[in-house]
Amino acid sequence: MDTPNAPEPLHLMAVAAHPDDIELTCGGTLIKMARAGYRTGVLDLTRGEMGTRGTPEQRLREAREAARIMGLTVRENAGLPDGWLSTEPDLKMVLVRALRKWRPALWLVPCSEERHPDHAAVGRAALDAAFLAGLRKIDTGQPMYRPTWILQYLCRRDDDFSFIVDVSDSFEARLDAIRAYRSQFDPDSGDPQTYISRPQFLDTVIARARFYGSKIEAAYGEPFLSRETLRVDDPVAFLAGTRPDWATLR
Repeated sequence: MDTPNAPEPLHLMAVAAHPDDIELTCGGTLIKMARAGYRTGVLDLTRGEMGTRGTPEQRLREAREAARIMGLTVRENAGLPDGWLSTEPDLKMVLVRALRKWRPALWLVPCSEERHPDHAAVGRAALDAAFLAGLRKIDTGQPMYRPTWILQYLCRRDDDFSFIVDVSDSFEARLDAIRAYRSQFDPDSGDPQTYISRPQFLDTVIARARFYGSKIEAAYGEPFLSRETLRVDDPVAFLAGTRPDWATLR
């Protein structure tokens, strides 16, 4: 089935439970890919209305500003109920429609074993949706589609990952995108203090990125988990660029 006026497919799309989830986890990778010329997108599933600080309208404005900083091709918000995604009957169909609409080659999803119930629910549903979007009898009026690869980004877990992306050149822009959410991260706001509004919170974000960067001899890194085994046809071509000292080897 052909869909008239379908948007140009994305190279990479990240799905998140809340506005600011992507910025806090894998924003440097999206910035790096956008700068490399790839079409990148984010699907936020809720407006973050259960957060202690800010309003849904503020969060949407902040998300638009963060999208501009990250150079995203598209950012959408599904408007599902914050805090209740684990019991949301429309969650998988929203994800199926998004996959079929944007047809991303890479589908970035939260790890399905996370502390926040919304993050875990989205992680599980996004994996299911990647399969369901390829079933002919699920009729959304769109062509069937399955992403080429699914990668899980890590929110709080740090014990399991497949590879790390060097985001040294894009990390400052990632911090700018995080700071775009003033309602959430401004320590001088008159709103009640939260875990993430504390001045120390951003220090932990930076420390985490430095930790992963240290594992690949880079200033900053972002980890990803692949549930599928990576196929490598040419290990020299695949690995030669991953070590900064490769050129000095004789």
